[in-house]
Amino acid sequence: MASLDDIVVFVQVVRDGSFTNAAERLELSRSVVSKYVTRLEERLGARLLNRTTRRLSLTEAGQVFYERSRRGLEDIEEAEAEVSRLQEEPRGVLRINSPMSFGILHIAPLLPDFLEQYPEVSVDMNLDDRKVDVVEEGFDVSIRITDLPDSSLVARRLGPCRHTIVAAPSYLKTHGTPQTPDDLRDHNIIAYQYQESATHWHFLTPDRKQVTVPVGGSIQMNNSLALREALLGGVGIMRTPTFVVGGDIAAGRLIPLLRNFQTLELSIYLVYPQRRHLSPKIRAFVDFVSARITAELYWEAAS
Repeated sequence: MASLDDIVVFVQVVRDGSFTNAAERLELSRSVVSKYVTRLEERLGARLLNRTTRRLSLTEAGQVFYERSRRGLEDIEEAEAEVSRLQEEPRGVLRINSPMSFGILHIAPLLPDFLEQYPEVSVDMNLDDRKVDVVEEGFDVSIRITDLPDSSLVARRLGPCRHTIVAAPSYLKTHGTPQTPDDLRDHNIIAYQYQESATHWHFLTPDRKQVTVPVGGSIQMNNSLALREALLGGVGIMRTPTFVVGGDIAAGRLIPLLRNFQTLELSIYLVYPQRRHLSPKIRAFVDFVSARITAELYWEAAS
């Protein structure tokens, strides 16, 4: 394959009509320019230019190669210009990954304002409760709810993901209200499959002692919003993030339990691949979301 430098010099020689003019434009010596073209011809095994003391002309092979090379170099120049524009203003497709419940409740509602502010960005959002490989699956940014973000990714903490123990008033009226963590042994527990320690709940007592209680029940699912429907229906007790049920607690549809006992707390992160030159669309999204989801989490304000 011919060297790109050789091709660039050849195209410039044809455009300027002489080795001398091309040498001046490229800030090279005439002999170096001639060497580039000769090397290109040798590599192609074809004469590209007819050289005389007065003028240059393209051979048939040279004409074909020049037209293709010129178009190729113009495409490269356009690609460089497009990348430069992409680095100046947020634009292009932004691929987002989020846990389903958090994405539906707290990311999707932000998108209309985000897209209005950045009209040259389009969003492709994947909702999936499993932990995806951000790089392998081609996502620009992912929302992670965890106690420790992936060290191979850049992580920006949005705030804590606190959990609460809740039940519907109808369930408590029928089955009673637990007063201590140990009372949960006698209750039907609604379980989220992907949650760590789903069958053993850990608590910190008011006097800072750690307590672990085995729990079990009749329902387990892999989505918090589906579990919330069962919870509102009075099926049982659930340990769930406050971002899922904050509004229900504020409205009295769910009752928080064991409030003197601290339970599971994780963190909410925005993560994205390590990049030396961060795309403006990613930076814009990270800043936009961070400004709206802060350490003073809005879904806990009324609950």
